[in-house]
Amino acid sequence: MEQPRSQFALMAERRFAPYFWTQFFGSFNSNLLKNALIVLMTYHAARFAAEGSMFAGMQPGVLVNFAAGLFVLPFILFSATAGQVADKYDKAALMRLIKACEVAVMALAAWGFLTANLGLLFAALFLVGTESAFFGPIKYSILPQTLRETELVGGNALVETGTFVAILSGTLAGGWLASLGDAGPGAAASAALALAVAGLAAACLIPRAPASDPGLAIDWNPLRETARNFTAIRGNRAVFLSILGISWFWCYGALYLSQFPDFAKNVLLGSETTVSALLATFSVGVGIGSLACERLSGHKVEIGLVPFGSIGLTLFGVDLFFAAAGELERVRVFIDLLLLGVFGGFYIVPLYALIQQRTPKSHVSRVVAGNNILNAVFMVAGSIAAIAMLKAGLGTLDILLAAALLNALVAIYIFSLVPEFLMRFMVWILIHSVYRVRKSGAENIPDEGAAIVVCNHVSYVDPLVINAVCRRPIRWVMDHRIYRTPLLGFFFRTVRAIPIAPAKEDAEALQEAYDAIAEALAAGDVVGIFPEGRLTTDGEMNEFRSGIRQILERSPVPVVPMALSGLWDSVFARNPDRSIQGWLPFAKIGLDIGAQVAPAAATPEHLHSLVLQLRGAEGR
Repeated sequence: MEQPRSQFALMAERRFAPYFWTQFFGSFNSNLLKNALIVLMTYHAARFAAEGSMFAGMQPGVLVNFAAGLFVLPFILFSATAGQVADKYDKAALMRLIKACEVAVMALAAWGFLTANLGLLFAALFLVGTESAFFGPIKYSILPQTLRETELVGGNALVETGTFVAILSGTLAGGWLASLGDAGPGAAASAALALAVAGLAAACLIPRAPASDPGLAIDWNPLRETARNFTAIRGNRAVFLSILGISWFWCYGALYLSQFPDFAKNVLLGSETTVSALLATFSVGVGIGSLACERLSGHKVEIGLVPFGSIGLTLFGVDLFFAAAGELERVRVFIDLLLLGVFGGFYIVPLYALIQQRTPKSHVSRVVAGNNILNAVFMVAGSIAAIAMLKAGLGTLDILLAAALLNALVAIYIFSLVPEFLMRFMVWILIHSVYRVRKSGAENIPDEGAAIVVCNHVSYVDPLVINAVCRRPIRWVMDHRIYRTPLLGFFFRTVRAIPIAPAKEDAEALQEAYDAIAEALAAGDVVGIFPEGRLTTDGEMNEFRSGIRQILERSPVPVVPMALSGLWDSVFARNPDRSIQGWLPFAKIGLDIGAQVAPAAATPEHLHSLVLQLRGAEGR
């Protein structure tokens, strides 16, 4: 595997850059259309919902939430078909076809703007949603097809950043154009057509992206295919619950974004440009958070960032309510919105990358389509809930507070179903708060398939340090007495550790451990072992026991040697003479990972020498 590079290097490569700009112009254009329409309905309802039209007399807030629901409805109707189409045909050719259709749709929208015909504009909005429904499965499924494993988080981060920068640019442009008075509708029409043409031009430069499953027979019945999609997705628990998490984020975002016009007008007492400022602040925050994910996660899919992001979404959502509900604090409102976006980026990027990583490449488009359907269901539900709350007499601030509090409940529910997310978060926070970790050779751990990792045993936190650095979850073999510790037992069971006992203590438990290890390796997991069998008491490595030989005789898989250094001075080691540095935060430690060793060569003596060499003479 190649060493990871900066994510921004992708912007200079044809396999990524034209695709990036295609999706950027598309997001920009759809948001320009939506925001221009929303602002015109909010501030110029008399013109666009004039007496005699079918929309006459409707409250602007109801029209805005209706528009939000109308835009996402096609995702429910067409995503199942779109996922099949994306897997069956060349993705680059499909992008060009979709972008050509966008030019026609934006011509319809232009006519609606020029004639102040809300019916035509709503029709165009529905068609833009349809275009997005077909584009979505391609947008995400092309990434694992064209990017390397180490580029996946960075590529997703760039796409999410580009998407939200496009949202920012489109909403700013849409709001500004809508505020130009009589010239606004014509300017919005011209801009929408120009952006559609720019998107088509970028799509023409995308290199071929061959079909993932060209022999697929498309089922044109959307209900049957949707049911089949969800049956397949539910078979992968982590992927399904990641999709639930993403869907909630889009519902949460839709609740916020659809309230911004009324929030700007009636709470902040601002003009059309205030709406754009709110959307811009939130979008910039998401872009910052998305880009920061790549650096914080160390080029790997770090699901520990998901709970971190969820906590921020609730904390700053609640604080936004208090900043606006009492004596209005405008600066605090915008800071809260910025941080909501940042933590939203932390939340959503790892979930998208996890779905792409843990789904077979031949089915990514259909899984993304299932994700889009569930996203749309949640967003429509959010729009309906917002309309119901408005009809019940609740205000915009009440809706925003309800979204923040619901986020806390949803997060608790999801993390109770997938405690792996929460455990990764706890480990990530602990290790990165206490240590500065230097790593080398992480690419030697295989991206998929079974393997055993062996390491010297210096401290009680050795498994946590290694798990915080390695991109794949590791099932550690550990002493049965520590495994059954009352308070820590839940954690060990959650990370699926394997308890083991010496034969002289419990021969039956030892055999059960060997059986569990064999089952884990047969399932393609990575199993971690400390072959010394106990913590070092003097900082030096003990001999490796023979258990590794028995494991490999039953399950001949590659073995990856690794060595920890710098932990002997830590408070978690059995060092009676530790220096003052062991009590200080941000101590420097190292993890050096060696090349894979074939099963036949992985004797205890050979592995001991490799680990000792990786550690170095003074590497305690």
